[in-house]
Amino acid sequence: MFPVFSRGPRPLRRGSLAPVPVILLALMPPAWGQSSGDALPTISVEAEAQTAPPLPTAFTAEQARREIQQTPGGVAVVSAEDYKNSSVASTIKDVLGFVPGVFAQPRWGDDTRLSIRGSSLSRNFHLRGVQLYMDGIPINTADGYGDFQEIDPTAYKYVEVYKGGNALQFGANSLGGAINFVTPTGRDAGINSAGIDMGAFGYRRFQASVGGAHGPWDGFFTAANQHAEGFRDHSDGHSTRVSGNIGYRFSPDFETRFYLNANDVRQRIPGSISRTSALTSPQTAAPGNLALDQQRNIDTVRLANKTTLRLDNTTFEFGAFGVDRHLMHPIFQWLDYRYKDYGGFAKATDDRIIGGFRNRLVAGINVINGTLDNRQFANLGGQKGALLSSSLDRSRNTSVYVEDSFYVLPNVAAIGGTQFLYATRDREARFGSKSGSTEFNLWSPKGGLLWDIDPTWQAFANISRSAEVPSFGESASGPGIPNIPFTDIRPQRATTYEIGTRGKRPDMTWELTAYRANIRDELQCIYSAFGNCNVTNADRTVHQGIEAGLGVAVLRGLFDHGPQPNKVWLNVAYTYNDFRFDNDPTFGNNQLPGAPRHMLRAELLYKNANGYYIGPNVEWVPQAYYADSANTLTTDAYAIFGLKAGVDDGKYSMYIEARNIANTAYIASTSILDRATATSPLFEPGTGRAVYAGFKMKW
Repeated sequence: MFPVFSRGPRPLRRGSLAPVPVILLALMPPAWGQSSGDALPTISVEAEAQTAPPLPTAFTAEQARREIQQTPGGVAVVSAEDYKNSSVASTIKDVLGFVPGVFAQPRWGDDTRLSIRGSSLSRNFHLRGVQLYMDGIPINTADGYGDFQEIDPTAYKYVEVYKGGNALQFGANSLGGAINFVTPTGRDAGINSAGIDMGAFGYRRFQASVGGAHGPWDGFFTAANQHAEGFRDHSDGHSTRVSGNIGYRFSPDFETRFYLNANDVRQRIPGSISRTSALTSPQTAAPGNLALDQQRNIDTVRLANKTTLRLDNTTFEFGAFGVDRHLMHPIFQWLDYRYKDYGGFAKATDDRIIGGFRNRLVAGINVINGTLDNRQFANLGGQKGALLSSSLDRSRNTSVYVEDSFYVLPNVAAIGGTQFLYATRDREARFGSKSGSTEFNLWSPKGGLLWDIDPTWQAFANISRSAEVPSFGESASGPGIPNIPFTDIRPQRATTYEIGTRGKRPDMTWELTAYRANIRDELQCIYSAFGNCNVTNADRTVHQGIEAGLGVAVLRGLFDHGPQPNKVWLNVAYTYNDFRFDNDPTFGNNQLPGAPRHMLRAELLYKNANGYYIGPNVEWVPQAYYADSANTLTTDAYAIFGLKAGVDDGKYSMYIEARNIANTAYIASTSILDRATATSPLFEPGTGRAVYAGFKMKW
């Protein structure tokens, strides 16, 4: 994830500016497969002025980095080469594990507990607080929930991560921000491929992609079929995922592109278990999950169009999408949910000289609407029983945003922007439920500074607001707790202060960001009944932390001193989380449950100029963290070690990877409650010792 900065054609003007205070030393791991000793790209204003840049749909990962790093805050781009050819790459953790500030831990199958800066800690199922996109097309449902079963890590050329309010351009209205998975087009190099991965616990995956261009037409399609028995009992699953796009280029400045994504996923759920069971018999499934044959099965078809037009200094992007999703989900009841989501988007980016100063204006609108045909039946040992409740849920979301970057100096931009979100949630009861509706009008302004200290080094600071609209799943009811319908849940609002720096020098890359978010009405687990978390509004909470990463060549020319010397490369990603209640009437200043205070991932790789690599890695959580708001029950500290080796010459690649070599029993993630006991079934065990191997070829 090398930061590379390109200032572009900016005017020279006399002036002065007091230096922005940069106290933080920042470190970010490098992009896998890119030589750390490569010379930095030469910046040529004349060449850039004469050569038309590519349209956004044709960006490489490096061009996407240059674009995203015009944001004065925490962002990252993860190239497919960082993970796809050197790892089994079956979960989101494999993709985002070296992005500081992102907590991603698999629970079972493809399901992952994901939190960015403490988002979604109270959501014990699915995902909330981070908005997921595929080529800018929403993956989350219209009311905000999402999951990762529709994500195929082998399908993308890069992944963009926008933390918190830095996701303004996606209409993101949450503390965690947004993640955008970007597929190749038929004009990208090396897109024809085939590969096989196999390994522990019955894992196997076959993947292939094909694409190309002919005149104004181009196309790309990829498919993957995956099967796994799973580490834990009752965690077997299989899936088939297909993605693709077809584009027509009217001119170098005008194209339209049609996207397809389809998924067929069948997955059993082993369930959360007690702390003792997780650490002594981690393969055991929860008894209730076995008795009810609990599963999460999804069929999805997603269609979209995006048209891009560039006129002089302004680029327009606009399009529409539709999603048909069927969730078949036998858990405590047999949930039969049919989603119909649709919407559109338009965005304009204008970059020009005004009065001798460079000015970059981004403005747009996003519309995400949807209906949910919600039917819940009795679960009779995994079979659908009598209808228990039924409703028709409608969600409407319209966000309008604008952000302006005015370069007061050729290398210093003052940035201001705002987003307005209008959202509604409406439930029409049909059987066994209650009707209700709610409406939200939310402003989220932001402001910041971006300083290109030199072509290899940036510093930034910003203040941003975010607001998260509750989904239909937020409510509280049960014996001994208040009855709070979803219509009484207030939106979560946060003000985030952020300062940091990122850069790339020969043989070193880094990022360091410090932030603090003051939150009102955080969606938190305040009450519980029947062992389930009831999500309502906390009063005041604080999320603050440090996100640090380092990539450095600790040794060069170990066996070869030629023009591309061998290297021993150290990657480190460290996250410090301090999430807590703020003088809460019930929980005081207790720590918020659900995420570790410290988490470190590191790897030491010997890299040969011919593409060979080998080295160990470690994941370390040195301190147990709480599973309940009362701070009475904790996880367990752990360290797990791995080793990987392989070769990648650009055409053929092979790897072998060993994970958790010591077969350590550990807790990977936890669900949460307000008050837990020693036997509360909250914990998801990590996977035991596993070995995977794979082979891929490109042409």
